[in-house]
Amino acid sequence: MIASSVAASRVRFVLGLVLVTIGAGAFAVAFRMSLTAVYQMFYGADNIVDSIASLPRWLRLTVPVAAAAVAGSIARLRSPRAQGVSNVMEAIALGRVQLSLRATASRAASSWVAIAGGLSIGREGPLIEVGGALGAKVGRAVKTSLNQTRVLVGAGTAAGFAAAYNTPFAASLFVMESIAGTAAPELLLPVMAATVGAAGIMRATVGPGPIYGQRAFGLESYSELLSFALLGIAAALVALAFKTVLAGLERWFDTHPLPQPYRATLGGVLVGAIAMWLPAVVGNGYEPLNRILDSGIAVSAVIVLVIAKMLATSGSVASGIPGGIFTPMLLVGAALGAGWSHIASFGAMSDAGSYALVGMAAATAASIHAPLTAAVMVFELSGDYLIVLPLILATVVATAASKALGDESVYETELRKRGLSWEMTLEGRQLKDGRDE
Repeated sequence: MIASSVAASRVRFVLGLVLVTIGAGAFAVAFRMSLTAVYQMFYGADNIVDSIASLPRWLRLTVPVAAAAVAGSIARLRSPRAQGVSNVMEAIALGRVQLSLRATASRAASSWVAIAGGLSIGREGPLIEVGGALGAKVGRAVKTSLNQTRVLVGAGTAAGFAAAYNTPFAASLFVMESIAGTAAPELLLPVMAATVGAAGIMRATVGPGPIYGQRAFGLESYSELLSFALLGIAAALVALAFKTVLAGLERWFDTHPLPQPYRATLGGVLVGAIAMWLPAVVGNGYEPLNRILDSGIAVSAVIVLVIAKMLATSGSVASGIPGGIFTPMLLVGAALGAGWSHIASFGAMSDAGSYALVGMAAATAASIHAPLTAAVMVFELSGDYLIVLPLILATVVATAASKALGDESVYETELRKRGLSWEMTLEGRQLKDGRDE
C-alpha cells in the first residue's frame, strides 16, 4: 500500500514537471513572437530599437508614455502579493508557496505592454515569474507534496530563464546559486530536466544558436588577466551606481506618492525623453548589445549609453512597471567592457568584443552576487572556451568588490523590503525572518 502510494506520488510529480516545462517554454515562445509581430505590424521593424528609431522625435516620447500609462493601469489591478522574483525565492527556500498564477499573469501582461512600447525593462522577468507561478499552480492541480511543489516552482523558474536566454546550464545554476541556495539532487535533477525541455522548445521555434550569436573571442596574453581583474572592479562600481540610482528613484516615488497609472506614466516620460535623442535606451538592450559585440563602442559613447540606460531602466522599474533588469545590466556591462578595451593596455590586447563579453558577466555577477551563474551564462552565449579564465576572474573580482563595498544583490534588496534577510554560509542558508534591525 505504501509502495503504491509513493509510486503514485512520483507519477504525479513527473506529470507536473512535464506540464510546467512545456507551459513555461510555450509561454516564452508566445511572449517573444507576439512582441515581434507587434513591431512588424505597427513599425515595420523586427525589434523595438529600430521601431522607435524610425519614429519622429515627438512619437519617441509619446509611444513610451502611452505604453507606460496602459501598463500602469494593468499593474494597478494586480494582487499586492505578486512582488517579483523574491516571491519565487520565498516559495522555494521557505516553502511559502503562495504564488498566484492569475496575479503573475497580470504582471506579465503589464510587462508585455511596457516592452512593446519601449520601456527599458527585460523580458526575462515575466518569463521567470510565470514559470515559477506555473510550477505552484500545477503542483496544486496534480496534488503534489509541499516539497515537490517547491521543486516544481524551481523547475518553472529555471525553464523561464532557459527560454529567455537559451542557456540551460546558466538557468540551472541561477536557481541553485541565487534562488534556492542549494544544489540538493531532489531539486537539481528536475531543474536541469526542465531547462532542457524549455530550451528545446525555444530552439525548435526560434533557432538553435546563442541569442547574441556565436562568438569567437579569447584571451591574447596571460598578462591581460590583470586588465580583466580591474574590469571586474569597474563593473562592481557601475553596478553599485546602477542600484543607487534605482534606489534613489524608488525613494523619490515613495516620498511623492502617486497612484497608478500616473506613477508609471512618469517613468514613461523619463524613458521617452531620453529616447527622443538616444533610441538605443528602449527595450531590454538586446539590439545595442549585439552591435557592441560586433563593432565595439567609443569611450565617449560608453559614458552616454551607460548613464542613459541606468536612468531609463531605473525610471521604468521604480515607477512600478514589472520587468527584469537582468538584460539591461548585460548591456551596461557590455558597454563598460568595450569602453575598457580602449583604456587598458596590457601587452597584446583582446578585441573589444572579448571585453564586452567579460563586462557582461562581471556586471551581472556584481548585481546578483552569483559569479558562477554569470560566468557560465556568458560562456554559453559565446561558445568560446578560451574566454573562461577572464570570465571566472572578472566575475569573482566583481562579486568580491561588490560585497566589500557593502552592496546588496538585487534579490537581497527585494527580500529586505519583504522583511526577510538571509545569507549563504558554509553551514548553509542562515535566515533572519523579520524586519532588519
